[in-house]
Amino acid sequence: MAGILQRNFDSPDETRPFEESSGRLDVINTPKGPVGRAVFEPGWRWSKHIKPIAGTESCQSAHTGYVVSGRMKVVMDDGESTEYGAGDFMIVDPGHDAWVLGDEPCVAVDWTGFGEYAKRA
Repeated sequence: MAGILQRNFDSPDETRPFEESSGRLDVINTPKGPVGRAVFEPGWRWSKHIKPIAGTESCQSAHTGYVVSGRMKVVMDDGESTEYGAGDFMIVDPGHDAWVLGDEPCVAVDWTGFGEYAKRA
């Protein structure tokens, strides 16, 4: 079937759990590249739950995505910061930390930055 594809994140090609059961990344591989849906549980923080997997001082993935639910704060290495919430489109360059705000999981879909994100060697 040319030109059309349907997939569901409830049947991903791969699921990558985060440290301390703080969430997961579901990845769907498409002909145009991987797309991921991340579920970040309350208390999740990149520098605590992904840094040990990534082995870098800050997140070096570029993100282009959409926040489905919940809230997240992103702080760039230079101190610039913003908060994202449900319905927000986001572009985040490499070099940042991030964490969930509040008591609700933050769910985000990303079509540029999750190909290698939280991938264990």
